[in-house]
Amino acid sequence: MTELLLKDNHQPQFSGHETFPLRQLWLRKAYDAVAEAGEPAQRSVFSGEDAIVRFGVGKNMAMAIRFWATACGIVDEEDGYAASELGHFLFDPERGLDHYCESPATTWLVHWMLASTPEKTTTWWYLYNHVVQQVFDREHLVKALTVFKDEYKLRISMATLKRDVECCIRSYVPRLGGDSPEEMSEPLLGELGLIQQNAKGTFEFRRGAKKSLPDGVFAYALLDYWSRMPHAGSVMDFDRVAHDFGSPGRVFKLDENAVADRLIALEALSKGNLQWVEQAGIRQVTRKGPALSSLRDYKYKMLETAYV
Repeated sequence: MTELLLKDNHQPQFSGHETFPLRQLWLRKAYDAVAEAGEPAQRSVFSGEDAIVRFGVGKNMAMAIRFWATACGIVDEEDGYAASELGHFLFDPERGLDHYCESPATTWLVHWMLASTPEKTTTWWYLYNHVVQQVFDREHLVKALTVFKDEYKLRISMATLKRDVECCIRSYVPRLGGDSPEEMSEPLLGELGLIQQNAKGTFEFRRGAKKSLPDGVFAYALLDYWSRMPHAGSVMDFDRVAHDFGSPGRVFKLDENAVADRLIALEALSKGNLQWVEQAGIRQVTRKGPALSSLRDYKYKMLETAYV
């Protein structure tokens, strides 16, 4: 975890969501608000007095919408706000493929955006990449993150860390009850079934094939992961895809058989640009299509197949 953070001067982040898990329509609301305000939109689009009316929520929840939109890559934040390529892909009024976040593909894609990189959602990244136990609890996760925090002298209070852990877990395992319709509604990521709650406050990962995960989203994730490794070349070892930090196997909690099945299916999906090779005990996926520098565009072509 620390190598990835330090390599690109990334700072871990354990706040910003105001303790509100991501809700289904928040990403679309953020996209619309930025698009309607004109780009680049001013910061007041989420923090101004009219933001409460625009989003129909309180001030803190409006700031949570801003956080999730940037963390999920729907809105870019630089000298104001602008809709991202991914935001247009999903929500553009004419060309968008999932205006209301109703497709399981979008939910899996959002999970990938949050858990495959540590920039804004460090706890999500840590939970899905560094917690290797099948069963865990809040205290275990807090203690693990505290060791990291202390080792690198990060000025983060225990209260902030505990709130972040709680929000992360509740994003996948909803809390019963609440004071508002938004609070009582199902978090977007809850439908993935990645974590189940057991007795006595423990939680358990659900590993396996993930039938609701489209091959197109897996392909997008694989190419996204590949593009972060400029020296990876045109061949990727199976073990990296299945077990490396930030890999599709780890982030989606797939077992080895499930990863192999996905990689085999990619040859037909990619029309031969991605090929699975298994011979003499060597298992790997080869990329015969675009160069590494062109993967950004190609991964969207793969993603489109998830919405057919």
